[in-house]
Amino acid sequence: MRRAGALVAALTAVGFLVGCGSSSTTTAAPATSSPAAVETTPADPTTIRIASLKGPTTMGLVGLMQDAEAGTAAEDYQVEVYGTPDEVVPLVVQGNVDIALVPANLAAVLYARTLTDDGAQVQVAAINTLGMLEVVEAGETVGSIEDLRGRTIYSTGKGASPEFVLDFLLARNGIDPDTDVTVEFKSEATEVTALLASEPGAIGVLPQPYVTIVKSQNPDVRTALSLAEEWEEVAPESTMVTGVVIVRTAFATEHPEAFAQFLTDYEASTAFTNEHPEEAAPLIVAAGIVPAAPIAEAAIPACHITFIAGAEMKGDLGGYLQVLFDAEPASVGGSLPGDDFYHGG
Repeated sequence: MRRAGALVAALTAVGFLVGCGSSSTTTAAPATSSPAAVETTPADPTTIRIASLKGPTTMGLVGLMQDAEAGTAAEDYQVEVYGTPDEVVPLVVQGNVDIALVPANLAAVLYARTLTDDGAQVQVAAINTLGMLEVVEAGETVGSIEDLRGRTIYSTGKGASPEFVLDFLLARNGIDPDTDVTVEFKSEATEVTALLASEPGAIGVLPQPYVTIVKSQNPDVRTALSLAEEWEEVAPESTMVTGVVIVRTAFATEHPEAFAQFLTDYEASTAFTNEHPEEAAPLIVAAGIVPAAPIAEAAIPACHITFIAGAEMKGDLGGYLQVLFDAEPASVGGSLPGDDFYHGG
C-alpha cells in the first residue's frame, strides 16, 4: 500500500531526514569570520556549485558558507539551500550543481539513474549525518516498537529513507507496515509538528532538528523512541546512515585539487559546528533552519553531524544500503551501487 515500488517515488520524495521544510531557497550565512575553513587562498579559485538541504547537513556546512560569504574560503563556494530533495534531483541529473548533500538512499538512486556505459556519473565522497530519526509523542503510550501496532503515525519522507527505515523496523519487530499500522505522510515537518501540538496522543516520526523545535514549542511532546537505537537492536551489523556528500564524477576528475580542498574545508566546517555550537547556532538560524539560536545549539548534539570518508564510509554506507535493498530494492534504485559509486574507492 505504501511501498515505493517505482524509481520516481524515491527520486521525488520530499521532506527527507536531512531536508524537511518549504521549497524556498536560502542564501549563505552572514559574512563574519569563522575558523571552519583551511586558510589558504589559491590564485585562481575554482567555482564549486553546492546544493544542500534545510536540515542537519546544512548545519554542518554553515562554517564553510560563512567563509564563502566573507570571501575568505579557499575556493569559490556557491551554496544554495533547498527545502526538499526533489528540488535538488534535477540539478544533479542535469549537471547544474557540482556537489550535493543528500539523503543516503537518494544518492544510490541517483547513481542508478545516471549510470552509463562509461561508469558512474555520480559518486559519494563522505557521510555527513548518522541516524537522527525519532518517534515523538504527545503522551506517554509508546515505549517500544510494539506499542506502535494499531496506531496512526504521522511522518515525512514518503518514498525515501523515513518510510523505508520505519517499514524495516516495523517488519523486524513482527509488525506488518501495510496492515498493522497507519502511516500518514506529510510533505513538511511543520505539518507533523502542528499535528503533535493540536492532537492529543498524536505520534510522529521526525528528524532532528525538528524534534528539538517541536519540544521547545510544546513541552508535552517527548521522544518515545530513537530509530537509530532501534536499528542497532535489529541490524547491529550496519550503521543507520542518513546523509551523504555526492559529487559529479566529471567535476571530481576535472578538478581533483579543488574537490580535495572542498572535502578538507567541509570536514573542518562539521568540526566547527560540533565543537563550537554557540558560534554555529546563529549561523544555523541565519540559514533558515531553526527559529532561534538556543534551539539550534540544543539540537546540534542530537543531529549526529559527522564526516566519514574512505574505507570507513564505504563499509558503513554499503552495509546500510544492503539492509535497505534487502527490505525494498526500490529504496536504493533497484540494485546495489557498484564500487565506482564510492569516490576514491
